[in-house]
Amino acid sequence: MPNSIALFAGFAGMLDEVYASSSLTAILDGASELARQGSRVNEMIVPKLTVQGLANYSRSDGYIPGDITLTHETITCGYDRGRMFTVDAMDDEETAGVAFGQLAGEFIRTRVTPELDAYRFAKYAQSAGHSVQAYLSTGAEVLAALRDAANYMDAAEVPLDGRVLFIASPLLGLVEDLDTTVSRAALSRFEPIVRAHPSRFYESVVLNDGITGGQQDGGFSPAADAMGISFLAAHRDAVVQFTKHAEPKVIPPRDNQAADAWKFGYRLVSAAWALESKTSGIYAHLNAEPPEPEPED
Repeated sequence: MPNSIALFAGFAGMLDEVYASSSLTAILDGASELARQGSRVNEMIVPKLTVQGLANYSRSDGYIPGDITLTHETITCGYDRGRMFTVDAMDDEETAGVAFGQLAGEFIRTRVTPELDAYRFAKYAQSAGHSVQAYLSTGAEVLAALRDAANYMDAAEVPLDGRVLFIASPLLGLVEDLDTTVSRAALSRFEPIVRAHPSRFYESVVLNDGITGGQQDGGFSPAADAMGISFLAAHRDAVVQFTKHAEPKVIPPRDNQAADAWKFGYRLVSAAWALESKTSGIYAHLNAEPPEPEPED
């Protein structure tokens, strides 16, 4: 049994890598050294720096003193989700060490990260400084919409470096099919470009509680009447995104008072905030329903 625990612990160390490789939004994760734990497990304290602008320089008196204000904002991690799995000890004596460990990785890749992405996309779409609702069906239409987004960010002086473009894969394909100097120039105003899966790209989602009838399977689903997102441009400095992975909880059969079975618990606490002073760094294009066809004469 100790060997099984060691095997599982070794695999559990790979869970963060599984998260990073399968999550679309991991690219927006902030530098963890900039935040510290709050007084509660679901709180993080993030520094905010404000400085005064330039003033006139006097040849006689020199510089006019300037103020630097450093404050700390407490961010509540609005995402707190978890699951506990049970595997009978007789199914496979190495299950907790190898087979179940691989299952844990698959659980994170196929269930955890899609939900976390969907939650974050919805949060940022709802906080966007500018949002457009339109139906895009051609490469030319997508290209024009991307130019509008880039022009908006340019006008708001959002730095070019750090503009991450998440775009539904079919729409990106339409632009790539154009393969023109104009299309390549439009895409170059965002870096990097991330293909988003439409299945996790909604303006609003519901996180199933795992208890209510119809929600026992957990996971997420689009909210009623939620529109899909065509593309979402977000500057890295416009969001506060941190993820806290609790250490996987492994309970061997000898410590399980309820059954002769292994138990594996996984909890994920995360924060996804748009800074009020930088909402112009977020642009959302929502996929409106296609227009109704005109009746025939």
